[in-house]
Amino acid sequence: MDTLILYVYSSLPFIVVALLCVLAVAAAGVGMVRPRYLAYGYLLVFFLKNSTNYGSLATMGTPGIYTRGSGVLLFPLLFWMMFAFWACARVSSTFQRQPAPPCNLRPWFLGWFVLLLAHVAAGLFMDVKLADIVAVSGFSNIVWMAPLVSLLVLSFRTREDAVELSRFIMLAGLGRAMFGLVRWAVFKGDPNNVYANMNAIKIKLTFFDINDSLLCTIAFAIAAVNLFQIVKTQRSSFWRLVEWATLGATAICVVLSYRRSAWIGFVLAGLIVMMRFPMQRRIQLMVLGTPVVGAGLLVAAFRRLGQTKGAGHGLSSLFFDMQSKRFGSESERVMELKFALADFFSHPLTGIGTWGRYAGYEQISWQAGQDGGLFLHSGVLHIALKAGLPGLILLGGTIWAFCAFTRRALRTVPPELLGLATAGAAGLAFMLPDLLVGTPFPQVRTTQMLAICLALPYVAMAVSRERSAVQAELERKRGHVNLVPAHASV
Repeated sequence: MDTLILYVYSSLPFIVVALLCVLAVAAAGVGMVRPRYLAYGYLLVFFLKNSTNYGSLATMGTPGIYTRGSGVLLFPLLFWMMFAFWACARVSSTFQRQPAPPCNLRPWFLGWFVLLLAHVAAGLFMDVKLADIVAVSGFSNIVWMAPLVSLLVLSFRTREDAVELSRFIMLAGLGRAMFGLVRWAVFKGDPNNVYANMNAIKIKLTFFDINDSLLCTIAFAIAAVNLFQIVKTQRSSFWRLVEWATLGATAICVVLSYRRSAWIGFVLAGLIVMMRFPMQRRIQLMVLGTPVVGAGLLVAAFRRLGQTKGAGHGLSSLFFDMQSKRFGSESERVMELKFALADFFSHPLTGIGTWGRYAGYEQISWQAGQDGGLFLHSGVLHIALKAGLPGLILLGGTIWAFCAFTRRALRTVPPELLGLATAGAAGLAFMLPDLLVGTPFPQVRTTQMLAICLALPYVAMAVSRERSAVQAELERKRGHVNLVPAHASV
């Protein structure tokens, strides 16, 4: 009996490897036929899995699925899975003889990849470890946004697929918002509560992670456009009920996150959504919605900032920790930005490298530990510091290309796809405050959520073009048939 047990335990690793191989083959088969199923599974991870333990009182934190573990694969396993999903979608598209839809982001992402290779070459020449060069603390996460954008564009090729994707996002946002609200109302809210646990501010949060508020925002955008656009699309009563529930739950969830960047971003996203409607509809929505949302934000801001030491009064209290002081020492947020800016001015063309740490980071309390000096609270300055002017040019070019394409897409996509395209634009608008004063680029979940937002207008536009091409081909064939003489078949 003991010998049998020994054999079983000895064979367990081989059994696990065999099962993983079978699962991989099965996933590849599914991906060849229905690549969007793999895309849904990948999206669910980022929609539902928290990425930070910051602010929690727990003494030990698990590495989680967003880390690269021991670093043998250099990047998180999730990235390699997504790359395999993209390969399946690309092969499936080739078999079906469907060319890749146009995307003006490709040359900019290629530029990011070339820039990363340049930093790899320079770092290896300077005897820097490859794992440190391509670590998430640099800008490698931006390079990994490209295959996710391509995966989504390749996986959703028909009108039905795109409508299904918009409903999937809406249901995910509603489910996440309801989870956060129930946890807030019945329990103690998000355990990662930096305000209560570290700043003695007596408030409960729905979600501290900005990505949960981002998911709520893009779901809110889809629901709002579907409900209030002038051209009504055919939907069942069930989906109308889901849209109304999403509209209310997601907005409340963002307000109760008590994050200033989420509040400002939600207002910016709301402006993007409002621009999709005619002037009369905008006025109606502003009269009905602004007092409700405004009152909620004011009450939340009073509860949060009223208990914050040094916040002051008025609108300036929103930026109390970003203001220079006339007397006494600078705040740590201001010191952090000044240190990083000084290093950028010292290395404007090349930056300090993806692996570099800015001088003086030891004076910042949250820069203690092995990650000290590798990140700072400004996404734009982070790119400038690590990659210099080439990185800033690529960042500006990527955003410009997206905005130029999205502006055209929002004017041409059909009503049933307008919510999906608007959600992408609203998501980017929501993240603008975090890009300016947050830490988006070193975070795997944040950059992948940004990639999802970037992909949505391209998915909507690709479906719209494919539908137009099919209709044009049908009309051409119909016209050809009508031109054939009646006696031609005799």
